[in-house]
Amino acid sequence: MSEREFYLVDVFAEEKYAGNQLAVFTQGHLYTDAEMQKLTKEMNYSESTFIFPLESAGNTFKVRIFTPAREVPFAGHPTLGTAYVILKEFVRAPVPEVVLDLKVGKIPVAVSYTAAGEIADLVMKQVEPTFGPTVDAAGAAAVLSLPAEAVDTRYPVQEVSTGLPFLIVPLTSLAHVRAAQVNLDRLAHLWERLEARGILVFAPETYTPAGRLNVRVFVHYLGVPEDPATGSGNGCLAGYLVQHNYFGTSSIDIKVEQGYEIGRPSALRLKGHLEDGHINVYVGGRVVPVAKGRLL
Repeated sequence: MSEREFYLVDVFAEEKYAGNQLAVFTQGHLYTDAEMQKLTKEMNYSESTFIFPLESAGNTFKVRIFTPAREVPFAGHPTLGTAYVILKEFVRAPVPEVVLDLKVGKIPVAVSYTAAGEIADLVMKQVEPTFGPTVDAAGAAAVLSLPAEAVDTRYPVQEVSTGLPFLIVPLTSLAHVRAAQVNLDRLAHLWERLEARGILVFAPETYTPAGRLNVRVFVHYLGVPEDPATGSGNGCLAGYLVQHNYFGTSSIDIKVEQGYEIGRPSALRLKGHLEDGHINVYVGGRVVPVAKGRLL
């Protein structure tokens, strides 16, 4: 294995060149913080990750995650994509779980396999969701350049976090999801009141029969105008759906679609349930390898 090796993988993808792209560098100790930031900006994906095998033990691996703008404590598709590379390059044997030691804490990733022993699905358990302030529907609609009636006022517009906070905005139709455009001036005023720096919008209409919800995610603050598949944001969404009984139940097991509006169709599985007053959230999907290379 080359010391300056990296992988490109597509996460939450059913095939190559779909889902969310990720660059994974296998030897993080070779780079300074500044170099990791520069490499992430060079790759120009939503995130890049760096594995630190020298600071890892057993099936638990230290990992750091960067966006083109800054390091983040947690992100969903980088967690699953990096787990896939860890399994292929470091573990190299069928195991039921690997654990990523991230800045947000230790995130377990469960692994399922095909009959031929190939990695099938990866599912991460996220930290328990926390629920922050709400935003009035008209204000949220204005940030999204939508009419006030586009927001489904049966449910709150609310900040939710499972390690990285997002503002969750329920919309009434797929047409409104497709029409959403972030007004950056209004967005700047909104951020003065919230910790969240990303917006997730969703509606119960989809492009595909398998999906229960269509999702879009905007994270301008982290250098990502629109993300094609967002595990962290969808973890927040899963917690939100359970908390507010969106489907009339305190447990969910659904597929959602994201990325269709930007030509990167993605499929995510969301599971969540209420147990002893606590919400458990799981986000899963497939990882498809695309390329392997090394830095010159």
